[in-house]
Amino acid sequence: MDLKKYIRDISDFPKEGVVFKDITPLLGNAEALKVCVDRLQALYNSGQKVDKVIGIEARGFILGGMLAERFNAGFIPVRKKGKLPYKVKSKAYSLEYGADELEIHEDAIQPGDRVLIHDDVLATGGTAKAVCELVEELGGVVVQCNFIIELDFLNGREQLKKPVASLFNF
Repeated sequence: MDLKKYIRDISDFPKEGVVFKDITPLLGNAEALKVCVDRLQALYNSGQKVDKVIGIEARGFILGGMLAERFNAGFIPVRKKGKLPYKVKSKAYSLEYGADELEIHEDAIQPGDRVLIHDDVLATGGTAKAVCELVEELGGVVVQCNFIIELDFLNGREQLKKPVASLFNF
């Protein structure tokens, strides 16, 4: 199945000059969604256990939760500042449109947990790098960062210094 046909370009969103890769058509098609999760799961082929899957707010939650179920792992949401109800660990980061802060519950990762990080798009790498740092500060081990889309021209992979896998490169 050609999943690329379910990814549409939105020009000048969220600001002028940016071409946004919109995955909502993919999410809205049951067969495409299943195939996408199958392929994302197959990207992690080390054969080693995954204890937790992190989904990065907001689109990373959707497929991150599905991947956690597939790996028989726990699911951990990483959210923007002020959205989580319990004690948190925070990390400021830069992204292509400015700066922000991410948070994770301080008890979400146990020392030695093997963690797969998932998001929809890898752009400059600032968001995923901040999540990797949060995982490691809590004692976890990042086994891989998975993405549906990687924007190669922004060199985000170089920021991570972790195994990275993507379904599509643009």
